[in-house]
Amino acid sequence: MHSLTLYFPVAQAISQLLYPYGEVVIHNLVTGEIAAIYNNLSKREVGDESLIEELTDHAELPDVFPLYSKINWDGTKMKSSTAVLRDHQGNAIGLLCINLDVSKWDELHRFLGQWLGATNDHNQPEILFKDDWKEKINAYVSAYLKKEGTTLKTLSRDKKQDLVKALHQEGAFKAKHAALYVADVLDLSRATIYNYLSKESS
Repeated sequence: MHSLTLYFPVAQAISQLLYPYGEVVIHNLVTGEIAAIYNNLSKREVGDESLIEELTDHAELPDVFPLYSKINWDGTKMKSSTAVLRDHQGNAIGLLCINLDVSKWDELHRFLGQWLGATNDHNQPEILFKDDWKEKINAYVSAYLKKEGTTLKTLSRDKKQDLVKALHQEGAFKAKHAALYVADVLDLSRATIYNYLSKESS
């Protein structure tokens, strides 16, 4: 962990440069947890599970993954880049992920179309997203809001209940802490989420 902390100032400097649109996260490959997060846009915390597939052969990891797109908890589009962090012996010990909120620039795509078009939603590295249930929930919520023609801020209580039921049917709550995450995203209490789920099960 000591070697990984050497990268913290770099991550912080990048986040300051990109503020308020850029989030920088350092993942610890040894513990499988988030080691540091700056300008938190994704409602994650230090110590949370990284939600990436366990990497068994660190020697095969590229120094930098191709650019890819993500969907944040509030439906905003994020353009992301991930670099592998190594110790003095060259062993992979962490990942530095830069997540840039491009929703504002997306509105001006006629000016930035070439830059924004460098990635697509199908270019996510499988090794980073296989076990990311939060990303799957984000994508489902985003699709639901688009279908209903609404946003999280204007989503009615009945629609929130409907969305929770739909997520349950998709198996979203099989993951540990999924109920807490959905409650946070929908601005509901955990008790309300469990109440909706109990009605769904009855």
